[in-house]
Amino acid sequence: MDNSGKRTRRGFAKACVLMSGAPFVSRLSWAFGSPMQKLQYAAIGLSGRGLLDLHSISRHEKVRMVAGADVDSPSVNKIAVRMDGVKTFSDWREMFETMGKDIDVVSVSTPDHMHGIMAMSAMNLGKHVYVQKPLAQTIGECRAMEETARRNKVIVQMGTQGASSFNDRNGVDLIRRKLIGKVTEAWVFSGKGWGDKNPLPAREDPVPEGLDWDGWLGVGEERPYLNKYYHPKNWRKRQDFGTGTLGDMGCHIFNAMYRGLGLTVPQRIRSQTAVPNKYNWTSNEQVEFDFPGTPLTDGDLKVFWSSGGERAPKALTSLVPEGVKYRFGCLLKGENGVLLLRHGSSPLLLPEKSFVGVQLPKLEPFGHHTAFIDAIFSGDRSRVLSPIGFAAPMTESILLGNVAMQRSPVSLEWDANKGRFTNDERANAHVHRSYRKGWKIIEA
Repeated sequence: MDNSGKRTRRGFAKACVLMSGAPFVSRLSWAFGSPMQKLQYAAIGLSGRGLLDLHSISRHEKVRMVAGADVDSPSVNKIAVRMDGVKTFSDWREMFETMGKDIDVVSVSTPDHMHGIMAMSAMNLGKHVYVQKPLAQTIGECRAMEETARRNKVIVQMGTQGASSFNDRNGVDLIRRKLIGKVTEAWVFSGKGWGDKNPLPAREDPVPEGLDWDGWLGVGEERPYLNKYYHPKNWRKRQDFGTGTLGDMGCHIFNAMYRGLGLTVPQRIRSQTAVPNKYNWTSNEQVEFDFPGTPLTDGDLKVFWSSGGERAPKALTSLVPEGVKYRFGCLLKGENGVLLLRHGSSPLLLPEKSFVGVQLPKLEPFGHHTAFIDAIFSGDRSRVLSPIGFAAPMTESILLGNVAMQRSPVSLEWDANKGRFTNDERANAHVHRSYRKGWKIIEA
């Protein structure tokens, strides 16, 4: 078996410890002598997903929100009114400069292109970080974030909330119980697509009052504001700011399969689906990954990704009972059956008649955000199910698919040890990114 896809670079062994749930002594634990002491929390990104994250974290009994930052002043103003005593900023860098010593934990819920610089700046200042998916926009940032977290001995949880749900945890359990035997192939699919086939509009619109457009662009190249083209939400369609459907939904839908099978990073990635231009992602994605085998797979594993198209071969989808909804999910074909992992719903073993009487384990409920905060106090990471040592290689795997689409039609060979493609030098230009002048990671 070709092991070139195994992620064995320096630091990976240590990262595996972070994944394992091994006891960890929080760098803050000595400071919390009183059981009533609370973590001081700051949120970057105060609307949409960011608003949900800050509410989920701040309602923890051991958390007190002290600061928030957002480039959109209406979002800042809403938090200032709703959250008594919270200091608000339009620039997250100013927040750290002003209140850095008073902050213990940070959430990053922003467009993808800012995840890396914000999260690594927080880590360098000794903050524990909850960062939304995907972990970062580039492979290089994923690797740098993993190393930064290890060096600063902080806990990092990626915001794949479904990883802590009964559905994903049950899916992982069913895979590990080998009920369908060794897995031979897998299909991962999304019923929606973040893409745009149109060229970049040749216009410039006035920046809305209250929006810091330069701050929104952040590390991205300077460009004119286009009304509703980037902000809000549509940034996911743009290559400079988002990661398309694969980056947006892939981290959710790959999760149970990736964890359950114990995958590393793919050694080969193929795509026949090209991006429409250098600005946008496509809505209809098709990527094929070759992952190194694990004890739970029948040799190396082919994983097929699609968005907005056919989910899996009819020989497999025909096994799904009529009326069962599975717009987003993963079909694992095994030696003895099929496992359907449905995003947001319980997993199904197929054909059903072959698995009558199979019981799911009785799981204790816990929230993704709650587990993150609890781990900071207790040092027990066993419930932190998207730690940096897991999130970085999974996100790297997904971003490799994006690079393939940017170079499509192509078959790429990935050397995980060296962190580069061996058969396409132009593809290596997508592994790292440069930050715009004036933007750099904050050092302690």
